[in-house]
Amino acid sequence: MVKGILMVVDDDDGSREAMASGLRKSGYEVLTFDSAQPALAYLQEGRPVDALITDVRMPGMDGYALTAAARRERPELAILMVTAFGDIDGAVQALKGGADDYLTKPVNLLELRRRVELQLERRVLARQTAELKERLDRYYSFAAIVGRSPAMQRVFERVKVVAPAPSTVLILGESGTGKELIANAIHQHSPRAGRRFVALNCGAIPGDILEAELFGHEKGAFTGAHQRRIGKIESAHGGTLFLDEISELSADLQVKLLRVLEQRVITRVGGNDEIPVDFRLIAATNRDLESEVREGRFRQDLYFRLKVVTVELPPLRERPEDIPLLVQHFVEHFNLQLGRNVKRVDASVIDVFRAYPWPGNVRELKNVVESMVLFARGEELSLQDVPAELRKAPSPAPASGSAAWVPRRMEDLEKEAILKTLEFTSGHRARAAELLGIGLRTLQRKIKEYKLKVPPAGRG
Repeated sequence: MVKGILMVVDDDDGSREAMASGLRKSGYEVLTFDSAQPALAYLQEGRPVDALITDVRMPGMDGYALTAAARRERPELAILMVTAFGDIDGAVQALKGGADDYLTKPVNLLELRRRVELQLERRVLARQTAELKERLDRYYSFAAIVGRSPAMQRVFERVKVVAPAPSTVLILGESGTGKELIANAIHQHSPRAGRRFVALNCGAIPGDILEAELFGHEKGAFTGAHQRRIGKIESAHGGTLFLDEISELSADLQVKLLRVLEQRVITRVGGNDEIPVDFRLIAATNRDLESEVREGRFRQDLYFRLKVVTVELPPLRERPEDIPLLVQHFVEHFNLQLGRNVKRVDASVIDVFRAYPWPGNVRELKNVVESMVLFARGEELSLQDVPAELRKAPSPAPASGSAAWVPRRMEDLEKEAILKTLEFTSGHRARAAELLGIGLRTLQRKIKEYKLKVPPAGRG
């Protein structure tokens, strides 16, 4: 297999052929030229080339001119220049003129091969990084967050305004509504997009180790701390920190997070040094933080620090007009991921989806569509592909304004969502927590808090 296509340009026959022979033995295809003009003409034809190796002193067009012209023609090309031994001024001029690296004569063939491999590896990494950034930009673009309903359009407009600003953002919404997707979109469209987006689900980590996850720890800080570890806050330096389920922070950690937001320094667990940190905080919760503050479970001063800008995501049941768009989006996504070829979705499927209350919101819809695409028997998803639990689900309560609709407390709605989801999963708590978009520990706490009678876990 050819490792790459190289051009060697040198008017000295012996030097040119020695370099070409050494590179061919390493698996490269090598094209040789005894002057710059035909080499440049070859490049202008647009033929595939990975790297150019050129001498400096040649009759007619010299290596500097060739390098400058080649860089204009092919910006992605790796260019190495061969200069006279000890010619420091020439080496500096080569790099300023657009060369990526230089070697001195007489050329060491082992060093030449190493330098060529290094430059080609750098280009592969740069191309992969650019492709990854393009995919991230596309995935976290506002257009990729599916929703044409008025409620989602209001979310998009608010996010577009807040993204370029440095303000702290609090995202509110039920589990599964896409809070992390919105947080990442804010990051990708902010001045910090080139730095890290660090996410942490505060409800998924036991309280006794959450502090170390956030702040890091020094070696020997506690049993098992065999080496220093950088925490999430420090890892997000220069970028964005996303704390999901922030309402699950203990009172002690709320105090410590408030101090970080006010003073912009942290101290690792078991350490004494104050470490400056610069990050943007985006927090999210599925709970009513105002109620949590009134009931003494969440600090008021921290709440005010978090809600500089608030973005509230509507539950899926309040935007049923987005369901066909989301289904189509997920079908296309899972066709690629699973190697399927589903082209159509029967209208009866959409009718069932519109009637279902979606306690797990968009996350639950995504999981259902993934399963349907995976087990699809043809190019169309029909009613028989819909899970039986959804087909027999009761219709949602009439829309607000109907005489049959009765207002209910959020606590009652949450109880019902947990119970119905546990029934849906045949009592499997881990699966229910996943569908509800909360940590298993959070689900266990809510079951105990609400004194819920949970059906025993079934088989399967």
